[in-house]
Amino acid sequence: MKQRLTRRWSATPLMTALAVTAMTGVTALGGDAVSAQAAQAAQTATGKNGAASGPIGLPAGYTLVWSDEFDRNGLPDESRWAYDTGMNKQGWHNREKQYYAGPRMENASVRDGKLVITARKESMSSLPDWGGQQYTSTRLITKGKAEWTYGYFEIRAKLPCGQGTWPAIWMLGSQGDWPASGELDILEHMGQKPEWVFSTVHTTTGHGGHGVGDGRVLKTACSGFHTYQMLWTPQEVRFGIDGQVHAAYPNLGKGSAQWPFAKPQFLILNLAIGGDLGGEIDDRIFPIGYEVEFVRVYQQGR
Repeated sequence: MKQRLTRRWSATPLMTALAVTAMTGVTALGGDAVSAQAAQAAQTATGKNGAASGPIGLPAGYTLVWSDEFDRNGLPDESRWAYDTGMNKQGWHNREKQYYAGPRMENASVRDGKLVITARKESMSSLPDWGGQQYTSTRLITKGKAEWTYGYFEIRAKLPCGQGTWPAIWMLGSQGDWPASGELDILEHMGQKPEWVFSTVHTTTGHGGHGVGDGRVLKTACSGFHTYQMLWTPQEVRFGIDGQVHAAYPNLGKGSAQWPFAKPQFLILNLAIGGDLGGEIDDRIFPIGYEVEFVRVYQQGR
C-alpha cells in the first residue's frame, strides 16, 4: 500500500471517541489487574486531553545519533532532508492552500545558523504539478534519509505569527498507511491563536479530531526561540517545551491500534497555509518565515 504522507482532520471535538473505548478497555481488565497506575495512564490518554506535567530533558545514557545544526548557508542539506511535493497537483489534505516547493531558496534556506522556511503569496502556475494554489511554502522530511524507533527529540524554533499560518514539527510512520502507522505531533501552532502551542498523537483508535494531546500558553512563541521536546520510549510518549511537559500518551498494552509506535518514524518540518487549522488567510502577512536553530535526535545506548 502506498505510504500516505499527510493526514485528514475531522471536525469532531478532540478526544471524544477514545474517551469511551480506552476507559472501557481498562474496566475489562477486571479486579486486581486494574492498578491505580493503569487507571491513571488511561485517564492521561483520554479523559483529560492527554494533559501531563513534570520535567523533560535528555535522559542519562542517551547519545546524539542525528542532528542538523544548520551551519552551512544555502539550501537545506540534501543528505538529511527531502522535499515532500507529492500532493501539489490534487491539493493537500485538510483543505490547505499552499503549494510545497522543491529545492528553492525563496521557500527554504539556511542562513546565519538557522533554517528559514518562508511562505509567500505567489503562484507557480508554470510548473506541471501546480494545483491552482496562490501560496508557496516548503515541507521537509527525513523519509529515505533517516528514521527512528524511540528516542529523545529536541527542535529549537521561532514560529511565524500571522492569520492563516500553521507550522508543525511532527513524525509519521515509515511503514504502512495513516493512521495505522501512527503520527506524533511534537509541535503545532496556529497563527490565529498566536499564544497557544500543542502536541497530539494520532492512531487507529484516535486520529484527526479524535487525536490525543494537549497544549499550553506560550506568549513568546513567535517572538523568541523555544526548545520543543519529545521523549518516546516503549512505555509512553511525553511532549514538552523548554524542559516542562504539557502532554503525554501511554502504551496501554492494547496492541498496534492504540500503540503503533514500536516501528520507525520519520521527521517533518513544514509551514502550511490556511486549511482546517490554519483558518482564514490574511494576505498582508506575506512573506512570513518559520525559523529553526537545530534539530537533534538522541537514542539510548548508542
